[in-house]
Amino acid sequence: MLMPSRTKYRKVRKGRIRGVATSGDYIAYGDFALQAQGHERITSRQIEASRQAMTRYIKRGGKIWIRIFPHIPVTKKPLDVKMGSGKGSPEFFVAKVKPGTILFEMQGVNEATAREAMRLAAHKLPVKTKFLVRDEA
Repeated sequence: MLMPSRTKYRKVRKGRIRGVATSGDYIAYGDFALQAQGHERITSRQIEASRQAMTRYIKRGGKIWIRIFPHIPVTKKPLDVKMGSGKGSPEFFVAKVKPGTILFEMQGVNEATAREAMRLAAHKLPVKTKFLVRDEA
């Protein structure tokens, strides 16, 4: 699973995800891409599940790039603990995704295979997605 090797701050406030993506919103490496259509927090487990689904389908044929990284820690308090007494300890890491962000890219397979692999990956994610093809112009 993806996680940062170290973070500057141990705990981060939740905040809101507003606006559209201004960086990471274009196909940089591959020929096909999966683009987020909504804003959501995607956990490292969901990213890993999507990656496994794609890799299994293309049978290690092409190359896959993961364009998002879970930097933000999410805290959680233990079960049966009363309100108050501070913030919980970090449990997992998430990537905040805005509409237009490219999540995954793929190269080295035909379009039909890439489309199906991305569809399988999209089912593992909590956000609506769109399949993109790099224009050769």
